[in-house]
Amino acid sequence: MKVAACFLGLIFASGQFAAAAADPSLARLEQQIELLAHATDATVGVSALHIESGRYVSVRGAEPFPQASSVKVPIAVQIMALADEGKLALDKMVTLKPADLHPGSGRISELLFHPGVALSIENIMELALVVSDNSAADLMLREAGGPAAVTARMKVLGLNGIRVDRSIAVLLADWGGIKALPPEAEWNREMWDKLFDAVPEPEHLAARRLQTHDPRDTATPADMTKLLARIWRKDLFSAPYAAKLLGAMERCQTGKTRIKGLLPQGTDVAHKTGSVGGVVNDMGVITLPGKGGHVAISVFTKGSSRAEEISEKAVAEISRTIYDYFALFPASADTSPATPETVSPEGAR
Repeated sequence: MKVAACFLGLIFASGQFAAAAADPSLARLEQQIELLAHATDATVGVSALHIESGRYVSVRGAEPFPQASSVKVPIAVQIMALADEGKLALDKMVTLKPADLHPGSGRISELLFHPGVALSIENIMELALVVSDNSAADLMLREAGGPAAVTARMKVLGLNGIRVDRSIAVLLADWGGIKALPPEAEWNREMWDKLFDAVPEPEHLAARRLQTHDPRDTATPADMTKLLARIWRKDLFSAPYAAKLLGAMERCQTGKTRIKGLLPQGTDVAHKTGSVGGVVNDMGVITLPGKGGHVAISVFTKGSSRAEEISEKAVAEISRTIYDYFALFPASADTSPATPETVSPEGAR
């Protein structure tokens, strides 16, 4: 591993960004992001880092937002770290049981009706990241050691703003207003349908409002962007494991109208979306044209009471604005990529 990459990895791990000299154009970019955020009734948090130059913009970057399915990336980081440490084999086969069929998005619960199916951990991770399969995510979380192990890994990396507290199944139950779950051994697909259908709409909406302010399973855009940058730099674990993770994120099939929505056709984006009850998220690494480098970006929203498409449009417009800025100004004469200055997560320039 190159010395520069190791050095910058330490910067990101300690909560520091490589900072460029003060740049008024970055202040204007932040102002433009604020204006675009008003297109939705949601609260919007944005953090974007030009990885090669260290220039950074943030709007509510230090505020916690519900991760929803974006949490699948921190879980995958824990899986890859364990594999790199020799504590977990990616070719380990996991046999699915009826209780493993969890609610929400994905393919496993839709297609696998009968017992006897086994998948490797690597295939489970692929399903969780590429099609945002919730059953796969919870299987991956179990193999990762559970929520506390993932949160502990984030803390070791200096990312205290990322926390994992529940499985996706329990998280969705809480957001749906389900007050009591039977023992996990009794879970099955029909059970989930009955439980969600039994919640009156007013109780569902009340639970949704409550969960919007719940500190559990949240992340700050700033820390998620730091995590993305380190994944891209391949300094969290060995390069082959980093390549597997990035490859799955590059194949992500969800959120085509979010970060990727307004970018030029063919732009490479390794990303992961998240959606639940007024939450519309997308975060990833955008490859700029030519030798422009890469932008790690997190755009999170919460608290919307309007159609999801409205927040998705805001995410797309913010992402395109950030893309255009760094595509036009990929580096500047006063940029020092390896300057270990501590930068506030808000308004960092």
